Amino acid sequence: MIAYGVFREGGVCARVDGRVLDLRPLGEDALATRSLNAFMARGPGFWRETRQRLGEGVAVEDAELGMPFEVADYVDFFSSLHHATNMGRMLRPGGEPLFPNWRHLPVAYHGRSGTVVPSGTPIVRPCGQRPGPEFGASRRLDIELEVGFVIGTPSALGEPVPVERALDHVFGLVLVNDWSARDIQAWEYQPLGPFLGKSFATSVSHWVVPLAELEERRVPAGRQEPAPLPYLRGEPWAYDVALEIELNGTVIARTNMRHLYWSIAQQVAHLTVNGASVRTGDLLATGTISGPERESRGCLIELSWNGQEPVELPDGRTRSFLEDGDEVVLRGEGIGEVRGRIEPASLPGTR
Repeated sequence: MIAYGVFREGGVCARVDGRVLDLRPLGEDALATRSLNAFMARGPGFWRETRQRLGEGVAVEDAELGMPFEVADYVDFFSSLHHATNMGRMLRPGGEPLFPNWRHLPVAYHGRSGTVVPSGTPIVRPCGQRPGPEFGASRRLDIELEVGFVIGTPSALGEPVPVERALDHVFGLVLVNDWSARDIQAWEYQPLGPFLGKSFATSVSHWVVPLAELEERRVPAGRQEPAPLPYLRGEPWAYDVALEIELNGTVIARTNMRHLYWSIAQQVAHLTVNGASVRTGDLLATGTISGPERESRGCLIELSWNGQEPVELPDGRTRSFLEDGDEVVLRGEGIGEVRGRIEPASLPGTR
């Protein structure tokens, strides 16, 4: 599966059959920059032409990669039915697990584009207000196994993108770890949603896999009940891509993109239905991807059932949430990986 990235010092590269090819010798200005944005903005015709010319690239050993694209806007959706249901059962026991709107639209929040970082960037434990209220370092630091879709060609302000043409604007896919401070999030998110509990860091993989490379992975998805409103309506589909979570060298969960309820096409259609535009470099994440079994849950709060059933590791230790020094690696079949290690908090007034 071919993917595109950027060298740490600049210049677009491609991953082909396990090799890294420097694409700057192709002589295109859009391939000599410090991000994929100029390449993505050129549109599908240029993407196809570049793929056909990959043989002109020069193989590179021990390539060091940087941030693959400049993030314009960052939107995080909530598109996994199993994840949304599990969270509802934990946080609202005895009540309906899903809010009434969940099956009618792709729920989302806007994150901070400036704190999206490439794989391998250390993650400093965030500080903030916790229930009490009290101030301190998060004690319930979590991961979220997600996939992100990167916008290539922009849309016009005031012109909604129809669901059947939504994929025309999407360049490709990255792995995403939407790190979450659950205690900070729990105190602050009502009534307006996530803020400091999410905004401190979001990690993405070094490689962006074009949608064209995933066409053979496209499969039918489960029926959407009730049927979405007309602007979201279409045959349900998803990508069949295996995903896994590794914590300190041990795989603790395996899931699949096919468990998503809302598709990327529906996400784009909903984001733009009010006239909002998408821009080159926009990152649209899926939200945590969870399956129906415990071992297919995509975050620690689900895997440990909010701390009641800690995850057991081979060395006899357990985890409900992340500790300092823990390293998390998320992997996607044919996509790559995104990793991050937790560093201690830097409390205000301690330096």
